[in-house]
Amino acid sequence: NKILIKVNNEIITSLDINNEINYLIALNKNIENLDKEKKYNIAKNSLVREKIKRIEILNYIETIEVEDKISDEILRNTYSRLGINSKEEFLRYIKNYNININTIVEKVSVEALWNQLIVSKFSDKIKINKDQLKEKILIKNDKVIKKYLLSEILFNILNNNELQIKFNKIKASIVELGFENTAVIYGISESSKIGGKLDWINESVLSEKIRDELNNIDIGGLTNPIVTPGGFLLLKIEDIKLTKKKIDLNDELEIMINIESNKQLNQYSNIYFNKISKNFQIDEL
Repeated sequence: NKILIKVNNEIITSLDINNEINYLIALNKNIENLDKEKKYNIAKNSLVREKIKRIEILNYIETIEVEDKISDEILRNTYSRLGINSKEEFLRYIKNYNININTIVEKVSVEALWNQLIVSKFSDKIKINKDQLKEKILIKNDKVIKKYLLSEILFNILNNNELQIKFNKIKASIVELGFENTAVIYGISESSKIGGKLDWINESVLSEKIRDELNNIDIGGLTNPIVTPGGFLLLKIEDIKLTKKKIDLNDELEIMINIESNKQLNQYSNIYFNKISKNFQIDEL
């Protein structure tokens, strides 16, 4: 076990890298099929992001700790995405990957506290046009509702001249390694750890720009890079579902407000992370 990387004064060891690889494989088994160098780089980037968030959080609070009910809820969401139904079953599952539950609790605590930090800093900047959302709901009421099951790759570039080069690399990687592995390699959003997988999303909550892109492709298709405040977004349609039902205006409005708020907070999260990461010294030893 030796020190490989320093993020300011925080260290990342070879054991940390090995444990992170096991953790990421537990979340996304496709990573196991990647070569050793790709696994190393994925784990390294994941740990560096985590260290940066951890250091930034500790500028505002004394310890990385959240209430049990919060960590339990995040853990539940984590293992539910893996098709696991209980914490006991999850404990047996991670044991196969030589992962300690305390390690996972600390990781989800960092994410929870990072999200709280973002909310505290940017919640007053969230702008929700309720009238516009209501109008979208009423237009869809009693009509066929279109939902997308999507996967994403959110990526950054140093300058606009690199966009096409980066896009070509990502497309080539998708052909060679598949979308999920490519999301892990190139993605910068939290969804990248699970192959970029998103939940079912109602078409009405998507921006016009994203709807136009999705309308031009079929299931299995990939959008062109979409400019967002947090970077460039690629979306893949995994499936499409059409349903017809009468919508409860208040319930649907609440759902759409939550989705739009979370979307804007995620964008602020990426912007803020990109901003603060420039102030960190990262040394590979």
